[in-house]
Amino acid sequence: QVQLVESGGGSVQAGGSLRLSCGASGYTTFMGWFRQAPGKEREAVAIRHTIGNITHYADSVKGRFTISLDNAKNTLYLQMNSLKPEDTGMYYCAADRLFSELIRSRATYMGQGTQVTVSS
Repeated sequence: QVQLVESGGGSVQAGGSLRLSCGASGYTTFMGWFRQAPGKEREAVAIRHTIGNITHYADSVKGRFTISLDNAKNTLYLQMNSLKPEDTGMYYCAADRLFSELIRSRATYMGQGTQVTVSS
């Protein structure tokens, strides 16, 4: 069982930055971040392999978001720069042994989420 606890969400103006953190009690092969905006389906924003430096980003966040992992602190991060109003949503930390699950916004383990609100 892997427990995931997110933090770092908040309200920011467009163009600003936020860093989300996810404290993990353990790891699976892949970890990532999902987001869900009101009235929209959950989407996979960023995924990375927990050992190799393999990452995947949704097209909408490429060049603006960076996913990273601090093994010493058991913490997954999502650095979000140049935020846009369309980035608003609930962000969830997720973990699964299969990339094919995470890319479909499914995961064996998922946190409770942290809200990100970007105003124009």
